[in-house]
Amino acid sequence: MTTATLSATVAPRFLWLEITGRCQLTCVHCSAESSPLGSHGTMTIVDWQRVIDSAVEQGVDMVQFIGGEPTIHPGFSQLVSYALAGGLQVEVYTNLLNVPARLWEILSQPGVRLATSYYSDDPVQHDAVTARRGSHRRTRTNISEAVRRGIPLRVGVIGIADGQRVKEAQAELTAMGVTDVGYDRMRAFGRGAAVTDETDTCGHCGHGAAAIGPDGMVSPCVFTRHVVAGNVKQTPLAAVVAGDVFQEEVARLDAIRRDQEITACSPPEVRCGPKSSCQPSCTPSCSPMRSSCKPKNEK
Repeated sequence: MTTATLSATVAPRFLWLEITGRCQLTCVHCSAESSPLGSHGTMTIVDWQRVIDSAVEQGVDMVQFIGGEPTIHPGFSQLVSYALAGGLQVEVYTNLLNVPARLWEILSQPGVRLATSYYSDDPVQHDAVTARRGSHRRTRTNISEAVRRGIPLRVGVIGIADGQRVKEAQAELTAMGVTDVGYDRMRAFGRGAAVTDETDTCGHCGHGAAAIGPDGMVSPCVFTRHVVAGNVKQTPLAAVVAGDVFQEEVARLDAIRRDQEITACSPPEVRCGPKSSCQPSCTPSCSPMRSSCKPKNEK
């Protein structure tokens, strides 16, 4: 059965705001190839505020702050508050490695959700993926704290290698009180890919969504950073996503997946889109792209 062609003219209702390429970790599968050597890019806080203003004007409902590790950006707290003040729902995709008290105050605000990745209940396996000793303990501790504080949280267990304790990790998270636990495999993008494979997208690139990178570049998805349709530092976001380049690239990605007749997520019965359980950087489980769900803190 072939994948249906979706309209490439749907205006974004969800945006990935990739505010930094810097991260404390060097995960073996990172699609953004983030590391401690990454940079915050050339986008200023004012530039990001302009993007948020444009998002509000276009009717975007939710933004996801992502990186790298977004919480280490010097303007992170200011940008989250700015987005909330504009009436947007906010999801923060964070490694939950380091959360000082002042940051918990930001993350505990109404309208903010969290997402993170987890790799194993075995600290050795988890730390091998992140390339940082002690990361399992610290992330696990902060997952527990987020649950204790009642912050809406979803955790994706990412399958990287044979023998990885993914089922045990999912069971551990559930026992910790995480109610939204998903699974995805490593995708053929970034550090974990010998060769970039555009058939390995979730299948909804650019449909009601767009990604903006640390240098202002606009792409259909955070996985397809190599597909650049414009730059918000030179062209308003609305013009970029309505422009010919963005529309043509979305149609091209659609055609690649349709021709391959592949499913998006693993296991095969799980797909990105409504009610799927792909990794956190994929469509949030309560994003506007999933009409059957509203954020748990939304009245």
